[in-house]
Amino acid sequence: MTEHHMATAPGPEGDRVFHLVMIKPSHYDDDGYPIQWIRSAIPSNTLACLNGLAEDTRRRSVLGPDVRLHLHTYDETNRRIRPARIIRDINRAGGRALIALVGVQTNQFPRAVDLARPFRAIGWPVVMGGFHISGCLAMLPEMPQEMRDAQALGISFFAGEAEEGRLDAVLRDAWANSLAPLYNFMDDLPSIQGEPPPILPQKHVRRTSGSLSSIDLGRGCPYQCSFCTIINVQGRKSRFRSPDDLERVIRENVAEGIRRFFITDDNFARNRNWEPLFDRLIALREEGLNIGFTIQVDTLCHRIPNFIAKAGRAGVRRVFIGLENINPENLLAAKKRQNRITEYREMLQEWREAGAITCAGYIIGFPGDTKESILRDVEIIKHELPLDILEFFVLTPLPGSEDHKNFWHQDVWMDADLNKYDLHHRVTHHARMSDAEWDEAYRAAWTNYYSRDHIRTILRRAAAHPAGRPKTALTTLLWFKLVALYEGVHPLEGGAFRLKFRRDRRHGMKLENPLVFYPRYAGETLVKAWHYLAAYRDAMRTLRQVLRAPDRWTYSDLAIAPPREDELDTLDLYQATSGGDAAVARVRREADARARVAVARS
Repeated sequence: MTEHHMATAPGPEGDRVFHLVMIKPSHYDDDGYPIQWIRSAIPSNTLACLNGLAEDTRRRSVLGPDVRLHLHTYDETNRRIRPARIIRDINRAGGRALIALVGVQTNQFPRAVDLARPFRAIGWPVVMGGFHISGCLAMLPEMPQEMRDAQALGISFFAGEAEEGRLDAVLRDAWANSLAPLYNFMDDLPSIQGEPPPILPQKHVRRTSGSLSSIDLGRGCPYQCSFCTIINVQGRKSRFRSPDDLERVIRENVAEGIRRFFITDDNFARNRNWEPLFDRLIALREEGLNIGFTIQVDTLCHRIPNFIAKAGRAGVRRVFIGLENINPENLLAAKKRQNRITEYREMLQEWREAGAITCAGYIIGFPGDTKESILRDVEIIKHELPLDILEFFVLTPLPGSEDHKNFWHQDVWMDADLNKYDLHHRVTHHARMSDAEWDEAYRAAWTNYYSRDHIRTILRRAAAHPAGRPKTALTTLLWFKLVALYEGVHPLEGGAFRLKFRRDRRHGMKLENPLVFYPRYAGETLVKAWHYLAAYRDAMRTLRQVLRAPDRWTYSDLAIAPPREDELDTLDLYQATSGGDAAVARVRREADARARVAVARS
């Protein structure tokens, strides 16, 4: 990199300024426009983590006491990224710059490369990190072509995690104009206890729906699910933050008026420190802090004594559960042996008693699936499991997963367009379904679960329980229903009011004529607004009917009724699913074994 290409300002003061520009990229929709909103759904925890670490490097003056470090953070899901404007502003301010593309997932890789192009064109250093980089290096025998092409543009890669001073090294190298092509820390995952906690400027949090912040209290997962990238990127040995770390980030956010948090741990129930962490949250709530949380857990969390009860007292108001499927044969094929369908009803009913809204992930496209079996299973879930939100995902061989590694070695066809690897698009073929059937089953699952009748049923279940929150359940249901039906993206990528900018189209795609782009954008926005308003009015009418129903407090149905002695022999969950009979037989064998042990001890 030549001095001519570096951002500089006249005089020695400008030469002692360094800008770290951290960008969390979005990815493109099917028309080639970044998926972007006035308010997005979920904050980027990776951006928060890196910003917290960067703030710490600034406090410690890692580039020297006479160098002023300026931090710039961008989340493209709720803010337009204009490289030309960033370049102009930094040139005006003076100093040098490093562009960091943060938390890049596989579907975001094409967009991240496109964002890097104008910076590399003027010689500015760019480093990219995230699950795609780390997953490919962890699981593949060689760097894939798209990464080699990016390196040919001069983009450096960072694999692994940036704690324990690793960000310091990258900043010093960039300051010295000697950024390495690759920083690979995949074989040495750091401790996160005592490390600077994740923190985002308030402007970012205010751009998320409900002003939601995030924190990771643990990384890694002990399980072996073949479709998962967590275990190969963050490891199978869990690492944790302390209750003091948690309290510090809570108080820092509350001071900024932020009281809702997403704990991003892939499986908080496997955090061995869950109880002291919950105890600290309970103490903070008893102190008077009105704070609430969303967590992610597995389907065996109810077996941990006091876990769900303390979660409720700690302020857990929404819980994401890795249900994944209700067919034991599919779960075994994916090495998700920890999921036992005979535990689902008890687990979900305990969360209902705790007053939490339950959201379960459900994967479509396992080897045993057919279109008919998928739609059958959705109906079973609707009638027999007390779930609030069911979010569907297409089974996807994500780089970094065992599935992707196996497909790579077996030369199985996988779509070359990484932008589609968003769990919302089909990127491979299925042994038992045609491509059209798989796509149709995925769309039909969303439509069938979020039907008007089933939304009414979910609201009736919530309204019948003293701890239920029917109004909150309704807003969440509408979010998932409307984004899935009208936005063309997965609801977890949704937001409030879709933004599109004509000139931000994907590299290699032709810019549309303004006379075509703007009328179509305005038209589709108006059509969606009409659908949203109609759906909202209908939903509010349903809610009023539910809340005024004379049998509101006595309502019951199969899903929320206490378990019956004969249900293992009568429910479709056990009798109609693939492998359900074997799951029931195992439960009975275990019960017989416990009975024999009890007799022997008596």
